[in-house]
Amino acid sequence: MTSKTITADSAGSWRLGDRTVNRIGFGAMRLTANADGTPSDRDRAISVLRRAVELGVNHIDTAAFYFSSLRSANELINRALGPYPDDLVITTKVGPGKDPSGDWLWATPEQLRGQVEENLRQLGRDHLDVVNLRIPRLRTTGSIAEHFGALAELRTAGLIRHLGVSNVRPDHLAEARAIAPVVCVQNPYGIDARPEDHEFLRACGEQGIAFVPFFAIAGAGREAGASGTESEDVRAVARAHGASAAQVRLAWTLQRGPHVLAIPGTGNPDHVADNVAAGALRLSADEVSRLASPHQTGE
Repeated sequence: MTSKTITADSAGSWRLGDRTVNRIGFGAMRLTANADGTPSDRDRAISVLRRAVELGVNHIDTAAFYFSSLRSANELINRALGPYPDDLVITTKVGPGKDPSGDWLWATPEQLRGQVEENLRQLGRDHLDVVNLRIPRLRTTGSIAEHFGALAELRTAGLIRHLGVSNVRPDHLAEARAIAPVVCVQNPYGIDARPEDHEFLRACGEQGIAFVPFFAIAGAGREAGASGTESEDVRAVARAHGASAAQVRLAWTLQRGPHVLAIPGTGNPDHVADNVAAGALRLSADEVSRLASPHQTGE
């Protein structure tokens, strides 16, 4: 499908608290490094960000822990887009980090303020639009109350405007909502999702909470990206629409509900336009059902 004149408002919009964003956004994770792990080209990364905003993207997902040996996603965003457009919403995540030796760590509740301040410095802002508490492991983490409570205090202090949660179960969301308002849930999700993931997405919509899938294109490839192999169903739907498999995956995800926000990431300026164009792709009910997980119910 053509992507030359399609802009991010083609998929509609959703409100994150008091901020309205187009449902097609941009994920900054892939800005800092090439597929082989070498640092990305700085000028190219900046051009990707500027192209996204030119195409109407006003929701960017990032994190202070998105960096390579030479590049920081937050600093690239600051350099490319500052001073920021009034309608731009930057969502970041806290929880993961690296110690001085380069080893990964998970912040204690007391360390979360330092991570929030790190994001503020790198982005050049005096407050953060949305901060997601990222949970280490989807299935084994217990209570998040102490961590989320620490972020709620920073929200009260004015450092954070809105709060979200990432990589969570429904009980985590309920626990967080008992402490402070939650505007979004950011979880892995896509065509190959499990029945319980579909149910969680629906439940978020019923509660007026945005559901923000990551790895919607990559699927099982996760951080490594899409594998390049696709099911015949995805390929057939893509052929029928003159679209790519990635565009079909994004369009299918967006059609899961009006509260679903896509944040596809890329380091390629051409792919930015392709991803934005997926917001205008409308699949038929039969195509949506054809692509759904075999175990899915409640269509």
